[in-house]
Amino acid sequence: MKTYTIGFLLALFCLVGCNELDQVPESTATKDAVFGSEKGLELYTASFYDNLPSASEIHKGDAMADYSVRTQVPDFLREGAYGPRQSTGWSWTALRNINYFIANNTNPSIPADVRKHYNGIARFFRAWFYYDKVVRFGDVPWINKPLDVSDGGLFSGRAPRTMVMDSVLADLNYACENIRTTNDNTRSVITKYVVYGFKSRVCLFEGTFRKYQTSYTLMDTSEKWLTEAANAADKVMKEGGFSLNEADGSEKSYRQLFTSKTPVTSEIMLATVVDPALGIFNDANWWWTSATYGARVSLSRTFVNTYLNIDGTPFTRRAGHEVLPFMEEVKGRDKRLQQTIRMGNYTRVNGGSVEPAPPVFSYTYTGYMPIKWSLDDTYFDGGNRNDNSICLMRYAEILLNYAEAKAELKNLTDTDWAKTVGALRKRAGITGGVSAKPIAADAYLQTHYFPEITDATLLEVRRERGIELVFEGFRFHDIIRWKRGELMEQIWNGFYVPALDKPLDLNEDGKNDVVFYKVRPTTQLAGVTYINVAETINGVANPQRLKNDTYGELTWLTNIPRKWNEKYYLYPIPEADRLLNPALGQNPGW
Repeated sequence: MKTYTIGFLLALFCLVGCNELDQVPESTATKDAVFGSEKGLELYTASFYDNLPSASEIHKGDAMADYSVRTQVPDFLREGAYGPRQSTGWSWTALRNINYFIANNTNPSIPADVRKHYNGIARFFRAWFYYDKVVRFGDVPWINKPLDVSDGGLFSGRAPRTMVMDSVLADLNYACENIRTTNDNTRSVITKYVVYGFKSRVCLFEGTFRKYQTSYTLMDTSEKWLTEAANAADKVMKEGGFSLNEADGSEKSYRQLFTSKTPVTSEIMLATVVDPALGIFNDANWWWTSATYGARVSLSRTFVNTYLNIDGTPFTRRAGHEVLPFMEEVKGRDKRLQQTIRMGNYTRVNGGSVEPAPPVFSYTYTGYMPIKWSLDDTYFDGGNRNDNSICLMRYAEILLNYAEAKAELKNLTDTDWAKTVGALRKRAGITGGVSAKPIAADAYLQTHYFPEITDATLLEVRRERGIELVFEGFRFHDIIRWKRGELMEQIWNGFYVPALDKPLDLNEDGKNDVVFYKVRPTTQLAGVTYINVAETINGVANPQRLKNDTYGELTWLTNIPRKWNEKYYLYPIPEADRLLNPALGQNPGW
């Protein structure tokens, strides 16, 4: 994201429309001041960067996902709690700003290749804008010019998603062909290979959406989009100059991507700007450690079970895995697990001293407490203090996009596997199954996640995507495109508790950390958290229980139903916008 002068921002203000399609002001800025020089074009296109997701939106992006156990059930999943009146996201301000630029970037005194470059930037952002709209709402109005108040298009209906997505693809192809910038060490600028990376994301979504969302009867067109996804990812892999970060070995290299103060440029392709000198921070620690500010998101045990053993075999084939206590189940696993949750010898700085930091039940409901985005110093825990870079796109995603697209097309080779999924697992310290595709389908993945998938390779690609990209904001969209909304109904479960009233030393440092009880003991151990798992507390149903009452997996909020309905694959058009423009109609079921 670029910064630019206040004076130019004021000049651009009059070019920006309002949130609704029928509230667009006239443009009054002198065009020559903007479109008469390359510097003017550069400054104008800098305004588009504000439309990228914020750091907060990224690190909180999986707050609603099948593996995210949180304080409250999202309204979206509670019947009758969410509808057109609660729906948001129908804002069109950014689009008019982009379209105004494209329509007016015609000054012949500017070399054609320069104009095409900046039009490529604009069309990339238009593609990003429309991709977000289509993923959220399906059919949306297609507008490719700056509308004025008198324009009849303000009250037009929605265009079919096929037409809109074809237009998105055309914009991305134009951007790929015309953006001149191929590298940027700040990782805050849209380059040619960022566009190719985003194209692989968009095309993978659309290809799999059409394949699995069969009610649209677009299955025959899915192959085209999957091929486009694979080709775009392949372009990045062969020409982009990126590689997986392996600088600190399998114990640290993965998490370094999310805690580094500057983007790890070998792997990070696009990131938000963090600049303490300008007062630009993020609130990752506050969100991921606070008992009150954030949603207290933790991983579910069902998902943690998908992390492989370090030898590449499924953890769920380990004898007795169902009853392993936390301290044992996390040992000998994919090294990304210890870089994603608190476990083992994880420590934090507290007032200058380094202290053991096991999971704390003032935050976590499951015991699987995330650390992926947070910094290991309590100084950052309160407020907007984090100075770590938050990535918007990284090379690992591109490898996964390539692997999944090729697996869906049924032409992923052993060589493809080794340079994508195999490479990611090797970086995570996994020793087996990194050079060749799997042969046998994993029964756990089929039973708990993808019962309709029999292809062993595709199952493993999906496993890998979940683990590698956890908490990066992809999961809900993946569930949508795979048509696996039922995963949102999974029980929110936590680690296995062998017995009541038994102190547990979660990090095996010789100090007990937590006790689960139904009758609070009169004598309590200092420094130990006591968790009531009785059926009721003061006559009210207790949301924190053990599966078998006196032992078993922790469960959370099983007393509040989460129900997935077919209509949830699209959000409703907000009621206020339908009242302004009845031609918009409404999505099915809403």
